[in-house]
Amino acid sequence: MPEGDTIWQTARRLHTALAGRTLTRADLRVPRFATADLTGRTLLDVTPRGKHLLARIDGGLTLHSHLRMDGAWRVYATGERPRGGPDHQIRAILGNAESTAYGYRLPVLELIRTAEESRVVGHLGPDLLGPDWDAEEAERRLGADPARSLGEALLDQRNLAGIGNVYKSELAFLAGVTPWLPVGELAPGVPARLVVTARRLLEANKDRPDRRTTTTRRPGTPLHVYGRAGQPCLRCGAPIRKAELGDRITYWCPGCQHGPTGTTDPTHPADGRDSHDRSDRRPTN
Repeated sequence: MPEGDTIWQTARRLHTALAGRTLTRADLRVPRFATADLTGRTLLDVTPRGKHLLARIDGGLTLHSHLRMDGAWRVYATGERPRGGPDHQIRAILGNAESTAYGYRLPVLELIRTAEESRVVGHLGPDLLGPDWDAEEAERRLGADPARSLGEALLDQRNLAGIGNVYKSELAFLAGVTPWLPVGELAPGVPARLVVTARRLLEANKDRPDRRTTTTRRPGTPLHVYGRAGQPCLRCGAPIRKAELGDRITYWCPGCQHGPTGTTDPTHPADGRDSHDRSDRRPTN
């Protein structure tokens, strides 16, 4: 699933291509909104909110989309053939004289009143890349349920908006604890550092084509643990492990991280490479 930095990049691409221009093409390929006619209206801005995208259109309308696991927006020059997938996967088309954006495999696509945006994003916690960022409030929300595992608390968008499975695993590693450790068992000061680190990492990666959480420049080592099951830890050399936490695959280092663990998945490839659930690379168009 795309995370906050990827959504920020997508919003920037869409905003650059569409904002301030009149829509000459607008096609929403979902039954509920298929007859909506947005042509002739000006697209005002595209704003990210956590993992949500809000494309605001004059007349008080907002096109709300969420990519979830497989969705994507692609931008091409108007008249250029789109290459984001087969045509039947296109759920939305927004275009002007210069650029056209295609929304592929969008599981959430709805046209709402701009005044009612809180209905779809009002439940979110402070946005790690948004103007509403509040570190103290994010820390408070993260620790509101002491018995909850750190991994689950980090993924809960009501606590802080923008963290997905990659950052969940990487943040737990950087904190030196497993994602299964209850939040209430974190040492004093760790929750505050986690929140600060999360903000720093997303800020650093929002302008990069490839996500990076490590400082090493060795090829193939942009991340500490995520997607590296069976490979040696960059710090201690222990083999990285993976297991399920809820419905997500989680990665951790048994040498660097303390706390309870899940049942290790023994099915990682024998050569140490792990291609499951990789999302450290982002589309460039």
